[in-house]
Amino acid sequence: MASQIPSAKALDTDFMFTKLLVRDLDAATAFYSSVAGLIEMHRVEAVIDARPVTEVIYLPTYPGGPMFILARFHDVAHPATAELIMGFATQDLDAFVTRALAAGGKLIEAARELPEASMRVAFVADTEGHVLQVTQMLG
Repeated sequence: MASQIPSAKALDTDFMFTKLLVRDLDAATAFYSSVAGLIEMHRVEAVIDARPVTEVIYLPTYPGGPMFILARFHDVAHPATAELIMGFATQDLDAFVTRALAAGGKLIEAARELPEASMRVAFVADTEGHVLQVTQMLG
């Protein structure tokens, strides 16, 4: 992980995964593998609420961390893209943004420094318009 972030919880529950709904599973898989370096664990054909879905499940990026899952419901042509902002931590913000653009993503907001938080942050969109906030801790 790019920086050690403290952890805590008030109940006996852990956050386990984020499941992102996509239209083009192959393009999304290529984007997240090449830009964020995510490693595919396995694919699943399932049914959720009587709706067939294909899922690509990625390994956590650090021990005990949450998983990332891409999912395509077969009965939805265009899932929403403004439903969340996903956060990624990196040691090289500029390189992450460059990879995102090379993989078909778009720059939403260029990198800027937040001195009060000792970090730099940028916003990019993946190939379907999902927003990623990318953070690099400073010093």
